[in-house]
Amino acid sequence: MSDGNFEKKLKNLEEIVEKLESGEMDIEETLKLFQNGMKLGKDCRKMLDEIEDKVNKVLSAEGEEIETEQLDV
Repeated sequence: MSDGNFEKKLKNLEEIVEKLESGEMDIEETLKLFQNGMKLGKDCRKMLDEIEDKVNKVLSAEGEEIETEQLDV
């Protein structure tokens, strides 16, 4: 799995969103936060995809029928 803790990355992403929504920063600061937020979002998506793959493998090994739904994150 990717390095880092999912919950920590998600919390950081939430903090970035709050700061961006405040609109109290200059354009350079806003751009930097936006870029960091996009990276965190991508990292979180990758971690979720890896977990989903592991769950699917476990279910397949147990002979369970797999029905997955893509989450919008």
